[in-house]
Amino acid sequence: MTDPDVPPLPAALAGAVDGFSRHLATRQGHSAHTRRAYRADVTALLRYAVRHGADGLDGLDLTMLRGWLGAQADRGLSRATLARRGAAARAFLRWAHHEGLVASDPSVRLATPRTPRTLPTVLSTRAAARLLDTARSDAEAAEPEHRPAALRAWAAAELLYGSGVRIGELTATDLTDVDVSERIVRVLGKGGKERVVPFGVPAARALQAWVADGRPALVRAASPAALFLGDRGGRWGQRQARDAVHRLAARAEVDDVAPHALRHSAATHLLAGGSDLRSVQEVLGHADLGTTQRYTHVDADRLRQVFEQAFPRA
Repeated sequence: MTDPDVPPLPAALAGAVDGFSRHLATRQGHSAHTRRAYRADVTALLRYAVRHGADGLDGLDLTMLRGWLGAQADRGLSRATLARRGAAARAFLRWAHHEGLVASDPSVRLATPRTPRTLPTVLSTRAAARLLDTARSDAEAAEPEHRPAALRAWAAAELLYGSGVRIGELTATDLTDVDVSERIVRVLGKGGKERVVPFGVPAARALQAWVADGRPALVRAASPAALFLGDRGGRWGQRQARDAVHRLAARAEVDDVAPHALRHSAATHLLAGGSDLRSVQEVLGHADLGTTQRYTHVDADRLRQVFEQAFPRA
């Protein structure tokens, strides 16, 4: 929706934004979420440039770019947001230069804050087991009217932890993407990249129970082929899946975790169990091995905390 209080961009600049968006979709393979964020960031940059006297893309010099980011820093935007907006500006100007829309790319000299490298939140193996045992117990003890939802929560939690898939990948999975006998699931990850991920016997057991006894109770005439259905027969949403995991964590009396923490936990436990980095990278669908390497630091960080608690003067 267009804000009536914000004047539209000049036609040439609006056309550049459209062209850049098409480029992201057709050549870069970015997710729809990333494309929307980059488009909004570039539009904000161009509006700032127009307000400060630029009448075309050639007005986007280094001073303009620094002024734009500086103004947002003054508004208190986080380092992560500033880093993303700087990345969007660089991607846009790199594309514009390649397309001949600007004579040079000033963003090559643009510095933006680095996002802090924080260790991911993970459950201990004992806490993860308690959460999954609680999910199974809830499903087995549920009254008939609550059984489909309980089976769904159990199967989702087992698959999130047992395969390390993202929550968006989980809810986008169809029945035909899962082979319970082979214990593999095919998911479409970031950048439209498909991968096949294995899962273990506990996840297979939970999925069999869900598909046999839970899902049929929620199917409607217009239901999609989704693996996980919501209470009204449509595809289960990410928000509903997150809520289910939060409720399970509360029931199991473990640290409150989001679905992504189960992915982090799976990666950490795989590495702690002896899996090599490359294999875990393939399972998680990371484009960069450095992203996977974060998990090698988690156990060391916990060991350091235990050491410091035991030897406070160390």
